[in-house]
Amino acid sequence: MHRQIVLFLVATQFLTRLPTPAWESFQPSWLSQSARYFPLVGVLVGGINVGIWWLLGHWLPPAVTVGLMLAVSLLVTGAFHEDGFADTCDGFGGGTTRDRILAIMKDSRVGAYGAIAICVMLGLKWATCVAIPATAFPLMVIGAHMFSRWCACGLIWRLRYVRGDEDAKARPLADSIGGRDWALSGALGALAVSPFALAGNLMPNALVFRALAAAVGVSAVTAVVLARYFRKRIGGYTGDCLGAVQQLTELGFLLAALAVVGSVHHTG
Repeated sequence: MHRQIVLFLVATQFLTRLPTPAWESFQPSWLSQSARYFPLVGVLVGGINVGIWWLLGHWLPPAVTVGLMLAVSLLVTGAFHEDGFADTCDGFGGGTTRDRILAIMKDSRVGAYGAIAICVMLGLKWATCVAIPATAFPLMVIGAHMFSRWCACGLIWRLRYVRGDEDAKARPLADSIGGRDWALSGALGALAVSPFALAGNLMPNALVFRALAAAVGVSAVTAVVLARYFRKRIGGYTGDCLGAVQQLTELGFLLAALAVVGSVHHTG
């Protein structure tokens, strides 16, 4: 059990800026083994987001609360996934060959494609979260963070890591997740999210099921489409591709959930 807790903390250290203990005997293999806990880190990040939303919501309007929640989320994660998403948009938007795409993505500077994509992404997230009814907000936000990271783990399982440089951040994760570990990581994430689906009878059970089914379905399709696109263009994935998958599947999850709970809310 102690080892699993350490692996979860390693995953937290890799994906966020949250303080974690320092280990004198740290082993590089721990990072690859910690990937199974990425969805649980998503639950943690989503829970922090919801906590900020709930706390500030006592004093501020929903639009301001959501904006501050997103700002805190960027601070908590160090914009880790957003940076990968921007680099991916720059690479695939500006590159016509595999080598050119990879070279652009490795450039630390943000280009026009990345800057525009980040603005659109954050704007859509803000507008979507503002429109989600308060009764559905905790479940949908936490679920989006968890499931999107599980989708990103799916690329590690199914695709080949295409960078050869040993200093790449995602290099230790290459081939680190098998089918069993991927399934286990999803089960652990779902188990952690389930209390938010069952708590308080805030929404009818049928509505919860429909919203989650739509959200999971849209996110899964988005991940599959992106995985096939990456494999076709560059033969696999990079760390930036994982960030892009996380961001786009998170947005897809939120939009699909809103399409269900929002329509019912307005009808009611």
